[in-house]
Amino acid sequence: MKFDSMNISQHNITLKARRRGFHLITDEITRQLSDLHLFTAGLMHIFIRHTSASLTINENADPTVRDDFESFFNRTVVEDTSLYKHTLEGPDDMTSHIKSSLLGSSVSIPVTNGRLNLGTWQGIYLCEHRNNGGSRQLTVTIMGEKQR
Repeated sequence: MKFDSMNISQHNITLKARRRGFHLITDEITRQLSDLHLFTAGLMHIFIRHTSASLTINENADPTVRDDFESFFNRTVVEDTSLYKHTLEGPDDMTSHIKSSLLGSSVSIPVTNGRLNLGTWQGIYLCEHRNNGGSRQLTVTIMGEKQR
């Protein structure tokens, strides 16, 4: 596909506060993008502006997948303050930073005909690694061709 012109749109989005865990946020993101429907082809880049939460794409149908992710990461990155120096904000402080680095701070998704071109069983997760993380800020950049 050849692009005749490149359009760029950028939005700052605030996600509602959630408890610790893995949460589907695909709909919450797309509801806040007033111009997504105008892009016929392109790429959406989503960046989380925090060091104790992360983003990933995975199973959107069975909620036990998200439970298993949380269980796996809690076993893999143990909350034991005797293991870390950076514990000022509690036992989930350094472990949240480690989990965030393992999963990453951004995802990129193709956009086709005004919609995210995700697979049938894919959704965007907010991976909240803090017990009380609060609301989270995302920067969403859409690049591509718009309808004429």
